[in-house]
Amino acid sequence: MTPPHAKAWAPRGRTPVVRVRGRSRRRISIAAPTCCRPGHRSRLIHRPRRDDGRRDGRRGFSWRDYRDLLIAAHQQLGGTIVLIRDNLDVHKAAGLREFAASRDRLTIYCLPPYAPDLNPVEGIRSLLRRGWLSNVAFSTPEHLVQTARRGLRHIQYRSHLMDGCLTETGLTIRPT
Repeated sequence: MTPPHAKAWAPRGRTPVVRVRGRSRRRISIAAPTCCRPGHRSRLIHRPRRDDGRRDGRRGFSWRDYRDLLIAAHQQLGGTIVLIRDNLDVHKAAGLREFAASRDRLTIYCLPPYAPDLNPVEGIRSLLRRGWLSNVAFSTPEHLVQTARRGLRHIQYRSHLMDGCLTETGLTIRPT
């Protein structure tokens, strides 16, 4: 009896090599607030942004992009929004502060300077990196965006994953 023969896509004794075009200027940024309301299921609203080198020169999100994301979140969720944000420099921009001050249904609180354990989005990012983005050689930036969106959509439709990330922070969520 002969053992089963596994077929590999590389000759025996040679390490398989995957050729991927690497461009150091390409960057994908994703903004994803985790939203919760007592008595309702948790929500995740996400927006990807590709740095294609042609826009306004920014590689990541600007305060206007975050403002637009907050407006979209308010339209989807309705009601008052209490935003707990980390200390990213764009989150502290003067334009975003003025926008928050002009809205009576938006309250912003800041996390301590370095507190990833209090940020539920870090848990979402960890789920995404360990699941859908692991062990994948991305051929194009569009492939990366498509895979990240698929993973975020999977997390978005499973509110128990987001509830776990919120619970892991230890923050208490109660209506006021």
